[in-house]
Amino acid sequence: MVLHGRAISRREGLALGLCYAGIAAAFVHDLQFAGDTTMVWIGGGFVFASSVSYALYLSGSAGMIAKLGAARFTALAMLVSTAATGGHFLATQPLTALIQPWPVYALGAAMGLFCTVLPVFAQSAAIRRVGSGQAALVGMVGPLLTIVFAWLLLDEGFSTAQMIGVALVIAGVAAVSRR
Repeated sequence: MVLHGRAISRREGLALGLCYAGIAAAFVHDLQFAGDTTMVWIGGGFVFASSVSYALYLSGSAGMIAKLGAARFTALAMLVSTAATGGHFLATQPLTALIQPWPVYALGAAMGLFCTVLPVFAQSAAIRRVGSGQAALVGMVGPLLTIVFAWLLLDEGFSTAQMIGVALVIAGVAAVSRR
């Protein structure tokens, strides 16, 4: 909220505190069960840097979405992302790496559509409707759903710390979603 020149409301502050406490509780699980905690801290640092970058994107996008519209803004943002990813691929891989069996392309297209394109358009529409701050808080549910689905579908462990983390994030999202 610093970038927008307005104070965080009490409810938004509560929601932020609850959500970040929940993420921290889930992180504690990784520290407890990791063989090499240094790598967990390095990975956590990268995740934190990514979340700061994403928060800046979200907070800066609200004005552009209002000006351009959600669909146009999202298309432009995805074009820039595609160009950056393609440039990185071309700089680090030989073109022969693109030769793959057709199922790889089919799965890649499905993942691209259902795991990137549709969620990004939905996120831009959410920012337009509820604002970037609330959209970002609600977006914190995503990583915790990953924990729950890993437990349900992949038979991974689900520790007390993770359960507490999930509960705190849900409480934070509920706090910011109340009218």
